[in-house]
Amino acid sequence: MKLTVVLRPDPDDGGYVAECPAIPGWISEGDTVEEALVNIREAAEECLESLAERGEPLPEQGLCVVAAIDADLPQAAAV
Repeated sequence: MKLTVVLRPDPDDGGYVAECPAIPGWISEGDTVEEALVNIREAAEECLESLAERGEPLPEQGLCVVAAIDADLPQAAAV
């Protein structure tokens, strides 16, 4: 099952935080991008296994768009 994963740097602890939008609330982390991806994959697999064992429906990927935008800064912040 292919799932979208969103990674972002963790400014407090360093490393990266990974989340899977198809599985709300499931968040993992790692010191590197690669480690964060391995950890979120393992977390997602555990979640999917648990749902299957309980006979609950598996999450659907659904539409997830990740995009970057340019936002204008207020004049005071642009200094």
